[in-house]
Amino acid sequence: MSWFSWLFTLRLCSVPLLLLVGFVGSQLGLRLGLQMVQTATCSRWGTPSDKDNSFTELPHNKHCTGLEYLPLQYIYAMVFALEEINHSTTLLPGVQLGYHIRDSCALPSWAMQAALSLVGGNSATCDQPVPLIIGGSSSITAIILSRILGPLSIPLMSYTASCPCLSDRLQYPNFFRTMPSDIYQARAIAQLAIRLNWTWIGAVIANNDYGHVAIKVFQEETQGAGVCLAFIETLQRENIEMDARRAALTIQASTAKVILIFTWYTDVRELFLQLDNINVTDRQFLASEAWSTSGNLLQDPITSKVASGVLGVAIRSSAIPGFAHFVRSLNPSLRPDDKFLWEFWEMVFGCSPGASPLSTSSPSPTDRLSQKASLPPCSGIESLEEVQNQFTDTSQLRVTYNVYLAVYATAHALHSLLSCPNRDSSSGNHGSTCSSPKQIKPFEVLHHLNNLNFTTPQGDIFYFQEGETPAKYDLVNWQSTPEGSLKLVLIGRVDGFDLHLNQSAIQWSTGSNQVPVSVCSENCIPGFRKANRKGEPLCCFDCIPCAEGEISNQTGSLICERCPSEFWSNVKRTACIPRQLDFLSFNETLGIILATVAVSGVSVTTAVFVVFIYYRQTPMVRANNSELSFLLLLSLKLCFLCSLVFIGRPSVWTCRFQQAAFGISFVLCVSCLQVKTIVVLAAFRSTQPGAGALMKWFGPGQQRGSVCLFSCIQVFICIIWLSLSPPVPQADLAIPGLKVTLKCAMSSVVGFSLVLGYIGLLACTSLLLAFLARKLPDNFNEAKLITFSMLIFCAVWVAFVPAYVSSPGKYTVAVEVFAILASSFGLLLCIFAPKCFIILLRPEKNTKKHLMAR
Repeated sequence: MSWFSWLFTLRLCSVPLLLLVGFVGSQLGLRLGLQMVQTATCSRWGTPSDKDNSFTELPHNKHCTGLEYLPLQYIYAMVFALEEINHSTTLLPGVQLGYHIRDSCALPSWAMQAALSLVGGNSATCDQPVPLIIGGSSSITAIILSRILGPLSIPLMSYTASCPCLSDRLQYPNFFRTMPSDIYQARAIAQLAIRLNWTWIGAVIANNDYGHVAIKVFQEETQGAGVCLAFIETLQRENIEMDARRAALTIQASTAKVILIFTWYTDVRELFLQLDNINVTDRQFLASEAWSTSGNLLQDPITSKVASGVLGVAIRSSAIPGFAHFVRSLNPSLRPDDKFLWEFWEMVFGCSPGASPLSTSSPSPTDRLSQKASLPPCSGIESLEEVQNQFTDTSQLRVTYNVYLAVYATAHALHSLLSCPNRDSSSGNHGSTCSSPKQIKPFEVLHHLNNLNFTTPQGDIFYFQEGETPAKYDLVNWQSTPEGSLKLVLIGRVDGFDLHLNQSAIQWSTGSNQVPVSVCSENCIPGFRKANRKGEPLCCFDCIPCAEGEISNQTGSLICERCPSEFWSNVKRTACIPRQLDFLSFNETLGIILATVAVSGVSVTTAVFVVFIYYRQTPMVRANNSELSFLLLLSLKLCFLCSLVFIGRPSVWTCRFQQAAFGISFVLCVSCLQVKTIVVLAAFRSTQPGAGALMKWFGPGQQRGSVCLFSCIQVFICIIWLSLSPPVPQADLAIPGLKVTLKCAMSSVVGFSLVLGYIGLLACTSLLLAFLARKLPDNFNEAKLITFSMLIFCAVWVAFVPAYVSSPGKYTVAVEVFAILASSFGLLLCIFAPKCFIILLRPEKNTKKHLMAR
């Protein structure tokens, strides 16, 4: 025989196969760290009588007032699950489960006393100690109960305690829960933020372990994913109005469009009120499971103005077949001993179903309250079929389903414990792995819970891993209805680390179908890279264009990648394109100018040559060995012509020929000048007493031989250089730019230095000799002309070296061509211009007498 009281205790001492399961229920599901509110509404049961066999030492100075619908639904979910199990032919066959239900009134002290009364048993009423307790609705209560029951090895199974601290098996080896740890919901929200590319998020958290642990896990999960917190505001229950106002002003001032809230729904309600006061209605909120399914918030008109489109993580909901019918069919007439149902009936219908059940000579506070109410009797036609409230709403069973799972987990653990081929014969065998209902020990239940693995009536695999269940959540969205209210819509699920989101089903706070953007800085487009701002989070950055030769072809690049040496960046810095070969061409302005100057030099030299041929018998031409003058003109023409070889696309043969032609032609030119200078010195020295035979050593043959000797040395140097390590055409990839210069690379710097050095040696020697002969007493002294020409020649080539080294690309070739032309014109004009002036314009001075005059 069974009877129901507010304790919900089945007592069948005469039946051997009876198990008692304790249920310590709280009528206010507090989160860990939230303050206990002394005026909290919860079931209004006072101190029970001895006949009820329940609490015998409850505090007499505190009574609960009111009755909440959802916790009442949890109670009947347990009753429904136990009735299912007791009628099952496969789960615990032949065994009837009984239960005690205690109301902790959301007070840990009450929960502690209720648990101790359940585990202590009562021999006077044949109550055995219960081997397991389902309870600890808040994390604080679960911590206290687990520590108390731990030394007794009595399992405690919670359906809402979510503190990560309870995962510590060293401190809480007897604790189990059907509610995932808060760590997993923080991870799920972090994955959601990453999936939706929200990198700039504000956070409002409860100023307790629930909020601080959650935001810490969120930051750890988003580290490296580019997600930053714009701010973290905390809410304290004692100063909720002031804290909520401060948080609202911070939200208003921040550029973050997405706000993450980890706190209790009452705090959220105050925050929304403050946001409404300052007209902040354009934020996208991310909700923790503590308020994501709050009916109070969904029905609040202020919420619909401030927080439409909320995305949240919620406790996984699941249907319980038959439970809706079970709830709707509840009636005090069918359960006359059920005080919970009696009180609920009075609240809903405003009438009394009949005489108070189990009335005693000493009325309880409940009876007294009922007597004061003097409610009229019910007609008997009242039914829950048409009643719509949180108790009868079974569309989304969340915590209710956790209670249901807890009961089934307990039953399967007991089934595993009691399963034995011959239970009666093994009941006295202490070494057996199975047990008898009369000999169940709590540590045995604890052992089988740790190894639990079964399939729920809904077809899900259920097991405990270190006391934890697999993390499963719903993703919900607050959507506006045509009536202007808000409704809860399922948009995805979280299974462990896997997030499944139907993004197209989301109604955003902006009202559009586009995901709201919440960034501190807009992502850098291709061609730019991120540059962090000093003293600001990593999400706040400037976009810096990539340097030349570097690209970024992705959005949000942290660095610009350098192109390979054969490639260069395009104008937008988004792709590497092949570099264009560039060289000093005849088709460009600079090449045309240099070529024109070179041809002009050749023409002028040819003209001078013609003049000298025509006036070859005159004293001016015959003076100082006319043969050397003609040879000098020829070498100058070669100098002008060799400059043309430097212009145009370099090839293997042009690279070799240009340096050889340059070196040999200039040595030939300078050799002629040096021999001329020596002849001038020898001629004047021979006029001195005792030096008459000096000119015999510097006759025409010796002069030609000297020029040939000097030139042959340069030819020898060029042959060795070009044979061993000749210049080769090579792209100068070291110079930045889209255009890469194709030039003749000096494979041997030593060879090129010897060619230039030898020319410099001859030039310096000629300058020195000409300088010594500049004051010889002839009216026309060619040494003066050679001195000026060699000064210009040396100045040009001294300036050439730094200009050549510092010039980029094809301009090094242009510098060398310019030096060749400048030095060639310097020699041509300084030496031959005065002579041509006399020959053509002052023929009266072109006489031997005038030339020899002092």
